[in-house]
Amino acid sequence: MGKTFQKPEALSDQPTHYCPGCTHGVAHRLVAEVIDELGIRGRTVGIAPVGCAVLAYNYFTFDFQEAAHGRAPAMATGIKRSRPDLVVFTYQGDGDLASIGMGEIVHAANRGEKFTTVFINNAVYGMTGGQMAPTTLPDQRTTTSPFGRNVDEVGMPIRVSELLASLQTPAYISRQTVILPKYIVKAKKAIKKAFTYQLENRCYGFVELVSTCPTNWGLTPVDAVKWAQEHMLPYYPLGDLKSPE
Repeated sequence: MGKTFQKPEALSDQPTHYCPGCTHGVAHRLVAEVIDELGIRGRTVGIAPVGCAVLAYNYFTFDFQEAAHGRAPAMATGIKRSRPDLVVFTYQGDGDLASIGMGEIVHAANRGEKFTTVFINNAVYGMTGGQMAPTTLPDQRTTTSPFGRNVDEVGMPIRVSELLASLQTPAYISRQTVILPKYIVKAKKAIKKAFTYQLENRCYGFVELVSTCPTNWGLTPVDAVKWAQEHMLPYYPLGDLKSPE
């Protein structure tokens, strides 16, 4: 009997280090499927962040680099400019990209660098213990906001996709989610579109993926999905925010 569903060639046989219910694994698979379908595995270079996906290079079967905290866009810029024939992408979480790396991502997008970013937004610092992130929702409890995020003191959560979409530079900016199957199909289409724009040398591509972090949210995986639907999606609405057309 033939196989109808199998592991992408771009994914390695590696036991995961991610927590139960974490959606990084789903995002990894979507990236791998897109790379296989586009036939670009032999010339793809990924840039890993500092955060939960710091070991992302263990899960893929193509070249990966490790950047300093928040500096993945700078490394991607250097690689893509020196080797424009390569397909380059950064894979970053909200702590890495939206905090210490905010300047890097804004200026890379504003320059119109021809690489792709996959941005995981789970509204919390995952790897370091569940601290408040730039994307933590109002009144959301974390280890550094035990009484909830006080927006009068620390400001509102940053909508990174909207921020980048406001730049005049042509780009593809999309926000999707990987919390349920009905959303995953759309997320893959957005990732594929972003990589395709890079292959056409058209524009910078940015795909935000609203994700869950059951461990640091203090919820079961099932309850984390419900919480994301009820709280994250209203604040972080899904869809394409900008396209080069």
